[in-house]
Amino acid sequence: MAKKLLLGCVALVAFLLIFATTRPDNFRVERSIVIKADPARIYALLNDFHNFGSWSPWQKLDPGMKVSYAGATNGKGAIYTWDGNDDVGSGRMEILQTEPHSRVLVKLDFLKPFEGHNTSEYTLASASGNTTVTWAMYGPSPYVSKLMGIFVSMDSMIGKDFERGLANLKAVSEQ
Repeated sequence: MAKKLLLGCVALVAFLLIFATTRPDNFRVERSIVIKADPARIYALLNDFHNFGSWSPWQKLDPGMKVSYAGATNGKGAIYTWDGNDDVGSGRMEILQTEPHSRVLVKLDFLKPFEGHNTSEYTLASASGNTTVTWAMYGPSPYVSKLMGIFVSMDSMIGKDFERGLANLKAVSEQ
């Protein structure tokens, strides 16, 4: 009986390890919100990391987080690094591309608790006095992420953070 149970456990683990290889090689998480503000106002908040703390969903998780800025003051070449508690980890963001009032593309490097190299993208679309802001993050899914993804998706891990951040951005933008 114990031998059958052990063989069953080994078979289950082997199945999960093999199944993980069939998972997608990339992930994408995306959320949107409509904000009653001019896209120029919102763009200014997204294109300058000095404003990130005013709407970031992670800032409140570690008020003692160490933040530093380098490179350009804003726009392409602006750099933001953080080092915080276990809730926020540590990493680096760098603005790679901007299109005034419509798009900001950011290279996002997580160092702790897990290393990851992704892209974060903010797009703004204006219509009838409102601006739809879409926040997306995408990147590769290495094997460990694929294995973890069997039990919890990237969308469920960070989707709520994006929703909270967009709600904060809306509150700040509509003031």
